[in-house]
Amino acid sequence: MPGTRKLGRKTDHRRAMLRGQVTLLLKNGTIKTTVTRAKEIAPLAEKMITLGKKNTLAARRAAMAFITEEDVVSKVFGEIAAKYANRNGGYTQLYRLGARRGDAAEMALLKLFEEPVKEEKKAPARKKAAPKKKAAPKAEEAKEEVKEEPKAEEPKTEAAAEEPKAEAPAEEKAEETKAE
Repeated sequence: MPGTRKLGRKTDHRRAMLRGQVTLLLKNGTIKTTVTRAKEIAPLAEKMITLGKKNTLAARRAAMAFITEEDVVSKVFGEIAAKYANRNGGYTQLYRLGARRGDAAEMALLKLFEEPVKEEKKAPARKKAAPKKKAAPKAEEAKEEVKEEPKAEEPKTEAAAEEPKAEAPAEEKAEETKAE
């Protein structure tokens, strides 16, 4: 639950720090901070993205009251909300980086979730065509179409086949004269 950690700050200072870090996260897409701060920032950032998905005047005003930069609010309501339109929460990821040199504070990388890019391959199309029960009538129609197409192409292939034959004797004559 956000807001339960004091983070060694007084209330006003803590709120200002969290607002600033949420703004930076939404602006840059990633921030490096301590694990406890990241655990406080993540739910607040997700709430701002949820407001962006609502896209109402009241939601925009609520976001403006929390986020410290106007252009970041525009980015949240434009780009970021559209990116997560089909997702119901879980907009952030937390990666632990290890201890910080100096004070050994546990560090973390907090970033906006990026869905893996799904490449469209031909293999899934084959899986869809695999059921023979439904595809059997279509396969017969496809065979008939294939049979008709080569008939139209046969004169072209014969003409193409004749051309190399005409060239072959000329090449043979040239090779015979070289051999003699």
